Amino acid sequence: MGSVSIVGAGPGDPELLTIKAMRRIQTADVILYDRLVNEAILSYGKPEALRIYVGKAPGHHSMPQEAIEKLIIKYASAGNHVVRLKGGDPYVFGRGGEEALAVAAAGIDYEVIPGITSAIGAAASAGIPLTHRGLAASFAIVTGSRCHDQASAAHWEALVHSVDTLVIYMGVSTLSDIRQQLLKFGKNPATPAALIENGTTARERTVTGTLGNMDKLAAALKISNPALIIIGESVAVRDQLLGLQKGIHSQIG
Repeated sequence: MGSVSIVGAGPGDPELLTIKAMRRIQTADVILYDRLVNEAILSYGKPEALRIYVGKAPGHHSMPQEAIEKLIIKYASAGNHVVRLKGGDPYVFGRGGEEALAVAAAGIDYEVIPGITSAIGAAASAGIPLTHRGLAASFAIVTGSRCHDQASAAHWEALVHSVDTLVIYMGVSTLSDIRQQLLKFGKNPATPAALIENGTTARERTVTGTLGNMDKLAAALKISNPALIIIGESVAVRDQLLGLQKGIHSQIG
């Protein structure tokens, strides 16, 4: 019997991969990887390691989740060290818990190696603190992909009145609905908001505005997945930092 490492690859920048994650990738016999895993990270594996793409894009899954779990179990049962490589962190909207349960039920030894999730990595890369003294003492990570499913949608009313900073994954396609829900339950339309596209990568693009105009900004600038939405007063810190950096650069120049 082999073993399984469920590994977080981080938010995109390969240098944000943990040392422990890299070591597991280097010793893997089989690597099953997701769509948002940087290809540079795959190069850390052994040349002879089998690499299998099992990524999911909005509206298009290369393989059903149950089939992915069967593949993990199949290769591990044959005596291989299997690395299940995921963007971000396996336990933050990564279905890592489902895969851990499947592997454990099959009696296979496994471990979970955390990764920097996009909420943390992309926000920091864009200069947005999720908590900031005097502005934000709490934050919540939610998914926007269930906005049309009232039975499992985020509890927007509770979030509006109890959390300072909202970080929304998979929300670009439902941005207008998210905005409407937040305004409906009393969120100030002037609340600063940011959209971070391809966070931590060379293609990173950050757009800032307000809750009131964020959907129009996203449409006008053609923001697309993968993108993160951040709503809260601490978003304004980004502009302060950019202003200070410009001042430093002008003094140096």
